[in-house]
Amino acid sequence: MLNNESLTPLKMLLFCFHATNTIIISFLPLYLKHKGLNGTEIGWVLAVGPLASIFAQPFWGYMSDKYKTVKRMLVICIVGLLISSVLFFQMSSLIAIILMGAVFYFFTSPIGALGDSLAQRRADDLNVSFGGIRMWGSIGFATSSLIVGEVLSKIGVQYMIWPYVFFGTIALLVAFRLTDVKVESDPIQLKDISKILTNRPYIIFLIIIMFLTISHRANDSFIGLYIAQLGGSESLIGLAWFVGVISEAAVFAFARFWFRKFHTLIFIIIAGALYSLRWFIYSAVDDPSYIIALQVLHGLTFGIFYLSAFQYITRLIPKLLQSTGHLVFFAVFFGVSGIIGSLTGGALIDSYGGNTLYRIMGFCALIGTVGMILYHILPYGKEVQQRKSEQI
Repeated sequence: MLNNESLTPLKMLLFCFHATNTIIISFLPLYLKHKGLNGTEIGWVLAVGPLASIFAQPFWGYMSDKYKTVKRMLVICIVGLLISSVLFFQMSSLIAIILMGAVFYFFTSPIGALGDSLAQRRADDLNVSFGGIRMWGSIGFATSSLIVGEVLSKIGVQYMIWPYVFFGTIALLVAFRLTDVKVESDPIQLKDISKILTNRPYIIFLIIIMFLTISHRANDSFIGLYIAQLGGSESLIGLAWFVGVISEAAVFAFARFWFRKFHTLIFIIIAGALYSLRWFIYSAVDDPSYIIALQVLHGLTFGIFYLSAFQYITRLIPKLLQSTGHLVFFAVFFGVSGIIGSLTGGALIDSYGGNTLYRIMGFCALIGTVGMILYHILPYGKEVQQRKSEQI
């Protein structure tokens, strides 16, 4: 009972933060269009997010490890989220929106990674499922995608700041009640970061999974446009996100049952193969309703991949540097991969259409899957031993 009570604020934090996240992902482009920006200008603003995360993720991870606290970093970032979001939504000119957007993303982009890092550590401490905690973020994302979409359709997208600040304020309140991690070792120094940068299995692993994460991030950016190209409406786009994230939550919720018998890398290989199959099927459909049905595969791709990759890098890096290692992983996933996926995906969908984009994404994921198989066979993938399934 005490364990469940101690995890309630963390679950609520993940729910509320990801509820704010879906508001930005789903409705910020519409808001910027309402502000008078054209497609190219909206693309520049959206590119600021992954660019800022490349610097923000490792910085906040380092600060968390240095001062041996995830809770305080989360509180600081959420306060920064609330203040910068209010200022960001007041900006009108393109330059002001981009500059304030960089500040906004500097505080918001690390929150998901810090929350997941805390969830992983708490799960290990309490011997419970990480997926059982993380699924509350997915539930928050799915719930917000339906409720906020319905609200904004009535009051107008120009008022999206209000539900955003609402969920952000609740996230701040519950953050003060979080149970922080306990680290007995000395605070890390800047020179300790070299242990991550010289960790060859870790770096090779990040390079290989980029072929998977680039395809994932390209889908995040352009699935809405692809559904529209196939003749789908805005309501279908919202439904597609809802179906995908609900399937993701289900995978997280039942992780303790399926995440047992195989090496973590096997699950990443399975997810990679499903990613490739998913994109090839998407490229072949001509009816947007098929995309909605196929979004069930989101849980079997991202859900399996994310849990497995996060667990694997947790074993690859020293416990003292786990927040830093986790946020470097996020910087690659949501930063570097986001920039590459958005820029190349935009050029491909404009020039050749969504079918070609998804076909190329399928080959990209296939390359990553083959690379992961080789990584698992070669010595690098064998350097980390499987922990007991009860810790997953």
